[in-house]
Amino acid sequence: MDEIATEYDVVVLGTGLTECVLSGVFSVKGKKVLHIDRNDHYGGEAASVNIENLFKKYGNYRQGDEPWKKYGRLNDWNIDLVPKLLMANGELTNILVSTEVTRYLEFKQIAGSFVQQGNGPRATVAKVPSTAAEALSSPLMGIFEKRRAKKFLEWVGTFEEDNPSTHNGEHYSTPGGTINGG
Repeated sequence: MDEIATEYDVVVLGTGLTECVLSGVFSVKGKKVLHIDRNDHYGGEAASVNIENLFKKYGNYRQGDEPWKKYGRLNDWNIDLVPKLLMANGELTNILVSTEVTRYLEFKQIAGSFVQQGNGPRATVAKVPSTAAEALSSPLMGIFEKRRAKKFLEWVGTFEEDNPSTHNGEHYSTPGGTINGG
């Protein structure tokens, strides 16, 4: 292993997204950067942790028990302490790529989004519906909300910006102007 340098141009404390972007920018500009974090994981308060670390940080379990083992392999589950979503073609994504911070990040397609209902031993976890079928079977909504969610998800799935017949008679504003409904 290389010997650690004794002098740096910049010291960045913390490994949250802002700190990582700053560290990347300074590094790309040729600065010698020391980037450290007091936590045992990367990401600061917005980190993603595996299921064992989640239980250890927030879980209500007895010493000696390992309740996370019943959920499979540890790294099958990565839970965001603060959920975050980046649009694939957004400005933040462009910044992350141009500053080479992406060497330290992993982009993944979302397989599902889940929410916790209730607290303590009666807490349950439910998937946020992303299809019309999931909307109808979701425990998160009553029957009327399920029907509205189903209709909305069906509409989103067929919406085409350049096809007014998919706009349901609505007029939509975009940064480039107005989309007129049919």
